[in-house]
Amino acid sequence: MTVIKDLSQRRIMLFDLDCRGHHSSYILHLITYWRDRILPGKLDIVVTPEFVKQYPDVIESGESEQSNINFISISLKEEANLKTVSSPLDRFRRSFQEWRLVKKYINVTGCEHCLLMFLDSLLWRMSFGIRPPCSISSIFFRPIRHYRFLDNYQPSSRELFWEWREKLGLPRILASEQLENFFCLDPIAVNYFSKVYGEANGSNIVCLPDPVQIYNTSLQQVENLNQDLGIEAGRKVFLLFGSLSERKGIHELLEAIKTLSPELSCQLCLLIIGPFERQQSQKLKPLIKDISQSQPIQIICRNQFVSDSQIEPYFKIADFVLTPYQRHVGMSAILVRAAAANKPVLSTDFGAMGEVVRSFGLGITIDSEVIQNIADGLTRCLTEPTASLCDYEKMKQFAEQNKAEKFAKVIFDNILS
Repeated sequence: MTVIKDLSQRRIMLFDLDCRGHHSSYILHLITYWRDRILPGKLDIVVTPEFVKQYPDVIESGESEQSNINFISISLKEEANLKTVSSPLDRFRRSFQEWRLVKKYINVTGCEHCLLMFLDSLLWRMSFGIRPPCSISSIFFRPIRHYRFLDNYQPSSRELFWEWREKLGLPRILASEQLENFFCLDPIAVNYFSKVYGEANGSNIVCLPDPVQIYNTSLQQVENLNQDLGIEAGRKVFLLFGSLSERKGIHELLEAIKTLSPELSCQLCLLIIGPFERQQSQKLKPLIKDISQSQPIQIICRNQFVSDSQIEPYFKIADFVLTPYQRHVGMSAILVRAAAANKPVLSTDFGAMGEVVRSFGLGITIDSEVIQNIADGLTRCLTEPTASLCDYEKMKQFAEQNKAEKFAKVIFDNILS
């Protein structure tokens, strides 16, 4: 990075055009750290108009004269022209579109350094070589080539394609003289990258905590939520939380619940919290209704977005947290939230998520593509002592490693050094 003698004149730009899932939380963690420590210089954050609309609380928390944080929205026309991520061809085209916007807003802000908050969406364009106007850092969320060394990994054609894309793109990205820091949330991948690429590039490969901000939650808040939800006494609560797309495994979970005996069903409360995708909602409503009418189970759905500060009580209420994701590549902050709340998970055994659950004793791993395996996992949760299903000490260590403050500290310590 260019050395700035007067640090008050230093200018950093964060670039993120994705509104889904964790993106708003990650930005919030960074601006909170910057604001609370009164870091010198100016922080520009480039987002979409949709982000501004969806997360006014994040915008408000960052923008003040004292913090020197400024949100910049791309234009409505630029947002409208962006390709979706619904097909491989559209993702390829969008990668080029986003890179053009990266360069444009680097020039608009006059920043000395740019942090690309989601390298994955830019991977195609950067694979063909890049010449950014300033030094850059990036966060890579979904590495996959190292999965070949993990247990039970049999790649599908889609995953083989992703492996090829990563093999093509990463060496060129890491070889860029302008890339200063390469952050990755998958600790297993970081070890792999360091061995394979470490000596062949000058960039700094850094393991990044998968951040969760834990808010103070009173017993009264938990009790109020319990009453509001109407959870029946004597049931164990299984929480499925987050943006409920098809890959989260909710359909497979419900099919597994259908196979449970009445004796087990009457012990179970399924708590489904988070916004459904429209197509998912149309598929799931009749299935949930059918299960609720045919079995003595309690299913509670809240099809709505939950702000970061309001999440914790749901995890406190739960006895188990469900992550039966379908061949999910990358990490999941839900694992961190469950560990922070001291709640074991019933999780996919696939990829990095499965490896982390096993390594840190976070709960049970199952092949979540097999309905019967999910049912067997639910049965174990309902019939075996909870303490035998996880390692509470390792869970605590895992939660400590992934505090939101550590995520922001790792990023700014490396970028601003």
